[in-house]
Amino acid sequence: MTESGHDHGLFDHCPWLFGTQASPRQRAEQQQLQQRLLEAGEVEFGEDCFVADSAAVYPDRLRLGDRSYIAAHAYVTGEVRTGADCSVNPFAVVRGTVTLGSGVRIGAHSSLLGFNHGAEPDLPVHQQPVTSRGITVGDDVWIGSHVVVVDGVSIGDHCVIGAGAVVTKDLPAWTVAAGNPARRIRDRRDARGAAPRPGAPLAERLSEFAGTARAQAADLLDRCWLPEAGRYVDRPGAAPTVRAHCDAVEIADLLLGDVPPQLPAAEHVARLRALQDPATGLVPEYGEAPPVAGAAGLPDDGAAVYHVLCVGYALDLLGGSLAHPVHTVRSATADRLVRRLAALPWRDHAWSAGAWVDAWATAAHWNLRLGAEPAAPGAVEALFGWLHTHADPWTGMWGSPTADSGRLEMVNGYYRLTRGSFAQFALPVPYAERVIDTVLDHARDQRFFAPGRENACNVLDVAHPLWLCARQTGHRAEEARAWAAAQLTAALTRWQPGQGFGFGPAPDGTGPGRAPGLQGTEMWLAIIWLLADLLGLADLLGYRPRGIHRPEPAPTGHDGEPLRLGGSR
Repeated sequence: MTESGHDHGLFDHCPWLFGTQASPRQRAEQQQLQQRLLEAGEVEFGEDCFVADSAAVYPDRLRLGDRSYIAAHAYVTGEVRTGADCSVNPFAVVRGTVTLGSGVRIGAHSSLLGFNHGAEPDLPVHQQPVTSRGITVGDDVWIGSHVVVVDGVSIGDHCVIGAGAVVTKDLPAWTVAAGNPARRIRDRRDARGAAPRPGAPLAERLSEFAGTARAQAADLLDRCWLPEAGRYVDRPGAAPTVRAHCDAVEIADLLLGDVPPQLPAAEHVARLRALQDPATGLVPEYGEAPPVAGAAGLPDDGAAVYHVLCVGYALDLLGGSLAHPVHTVRSATADRLVRRLAALPWRDHAWSAGAWVDAWATAAHWNLRLGAEPAAPGAVEALFGWLHTHADPWTGMWGSPTADSGRLEMVNGYYRLTRGSFAQFALPVPYAERVIDTVLDHARDQRFFAPGRENACNVLDVAHPLWLCARQTGHRAEEARAWAAAQLTAALTRWQPGQGFGFGPAPDGTGPGRAPGLQGTEMWLAIIWLLADLLGLADLLGYRPRGIHRPEPAPTGHDGEPLRLGGSR
């Protein structure tokens, strides 16, 4: 290491390294920076403090306790006082009247706003008076990333605030809180990993589950990491797979609000991007040759078809993107696509047909995100035109029941198809009320939904259509909520300490089975959110799916708006 701007950037973003790694010259420069702040106002620094050169520090009064620091691009104004060993991490905002105890950690991108504007109707907003009741934070408090604490709130000693929470009310000492608005999940002194209590109300069990899962997330990721291979497995003893890496990224985002800790974010991105075949834009399984594209741009099935979804969304969660467009879909013409849609096995294997549509539409989505043509002119419009004209007005779905499995293939295929097409592109589904009728009828099939027979795929493929169609209609809403409550109650009992969820029984061999692993955990976490949201309880979880199972339409990544047909926004 040299005494260069790179070193200063390191200390700005990782200021805890300054005390052990800074050179005499860098220490002198830090003293000069602190001296300028001392001369600018009522400022006081304790021993061994650090303020990043890129931080915007313009206080009326500032008291920084011993061994405390303000990291890169933080914004600090007003009257701020901290005890010893406090940190204001990169991009955090601390404004107004804010008092921190000792040992307070404020995560990146969080905001403590110890002031407020009036909102009376007789004045424009910009002329409203500013008020300040102040924020008080006790000792030994961890405020996660992307948290907002509003004016007038007091946070007691030893609290932990989960990532993304919005704290609007006082929190007593030892509270673990999450959600928007933040709610108590548990007492920090409770035994780590305590299981939800069977006799407790559903909302309380949901909160307890969220705390348990978050506390054990690092352990379940670590058990599925092979350091010698540098890859993830779904569960110990299984072979490494691309999907396992992507599931690890999704779980870390849901429960930790961060990347899997086994690798830095940049390394996760580099490894996933390197898997894509530049000629086709598809991602083969480890050790396999690049897949041969089928009609209209995708193979008929196989891991590469699902990798369009999981690799693309894992990179999106990591702040990256696919390295190349999915060229095989980009070259698909409207007439070839229509012929392929008509030839899919809708009658006997509607799940496979729906999965193919999901992957094709998602590939077009990624192409749009990369600024490329999604497919040949008119192909995306042809997809939605074909789907609208071929949906069954009696079931709302594509395909037919079968003698062997009833509505299973049809319902499961509906989830996959609508996830990648209508939901991802922010379009209403046709015949929403008939869809609700169909999935609620299917959910009574004891072959798949008797106690102990449920698996993640089958429950998800009912939960998501109910959630999606509830955005358009209140048809049979009470029945949908009753089913959601029963499934949620059962799902919360399936968590296995330190290991996560098993996928569930899969008699036909599709899925990893009952053993806990990354696929089961990722899917059940999304299912639990969907079920909880149908009941109005999702905020208690403190997480919201942002990857494959995201509830909202996928944004462009530039202006935050959903993608529209023709590439318009």
